[in-house]
Amino acid sequence: MTDLSVTEAAAGATALRAKAVPRRRRRLTGRSIAVLVFLTICALFFCVPLYVVLTTSLKTMDEIRQGQIFALPETWTLEAWRFAWFEACSGITCEGLKVGFWNSVRILLPSLLLSISLAMITGYALALWEVKWAGTFLFLLFLCAFVPLQIIMYPLIGITRTLGVYGTIMGVAVVHSIMAMPVLTLIFRNFYKDIPREIMNAAVMDSGSFWRIFVEIILPMSGNILIVVLILQITSVWNDYLVGVTFGGFNTQPMTVNLANMVTVSTGTASYNVDMAAALLTAIPPLVIYFLVGKFFVAGITAGAIKG
Repeated sequence: MTDLSVTEAAAGATALRAKAVPRRRRRLTGRSIAVLVFLTICALFFCVPLYVVLTTSLKTMDEIRQGQIFALPETWTLEAWRFAWFEACSGITCEGLKVGFWNSVRILLPSLLLSISLAMITGYALALWEVKWAGTFLFLLFLCAFVPLQIIMYPLIGITRTLGVYGTIMGVAVVHSIMAMPVLTLIFRNFYKDIPREIMNAAVMDSGSFWRIFVEIILPMSGNILIVVLILQITSVWNDYLVGVTFGGFNTQPMTVNLANMVTVSTGTASYNVDMAAALLTAIPPLVIYFLVGKFFVAGITAGAIKG
């Protein structure tokens, strides 16, 4: 009997035993019930406010004034969504959230390109090459990761003014890249640290230069970590308010700043349905990104993307 026949016979015997011995059903214990209750409470903690925001955005103001915030709309309408996107006022400008949306997109793209490319190269150098003072540099990066923006805001304003990018899209993107560099560099460095040294030694022996090894070996192995960093950076940049309102100009403010102006500065009657629709419009893009590539995010973390 060949090895293949033996393997097939063993697999068949295992399958027969599995059929003959039914699996035990897991019994609910006090611990599992407590975990389920806790997870349900956590889910409700987030889902109930989201339900209220969504249903309010689909109601008319007459229904909202009745005070029944948990009731479904009697008349379903998307008028608040249309008004928030096309006509809502942000300060003295009444062009809707679409202006802030495209500003956010124009801020996001260079922010991702600058921060991720620089962090990848820095993390690669610190992890796989003998860099002088690498330990000291890593310690400084670790400290910088916990420095609040408010502490370094004034020096950053001076730097961006000197460079001539203050109040521009590129100025906001540069500040986002500076703020993200410490954390992203540490993430890439920890990920690349697990690459076997034998691969690097073989590449160097084959006359591989710094950039050739990076392009031909490191980049193809960075798919999972890139997804993790992309989601983290997209969420951070898109949801930011402080950098946008401080370093953005009058016509370059992101969507979050427009939303804040709509909600906090108003004339006449407050339109709660429009405010809720605007909040959802602002939150939808990062949610869509996460749902599209969420499984890769989990794969990247389990592959060792975020660890000590």
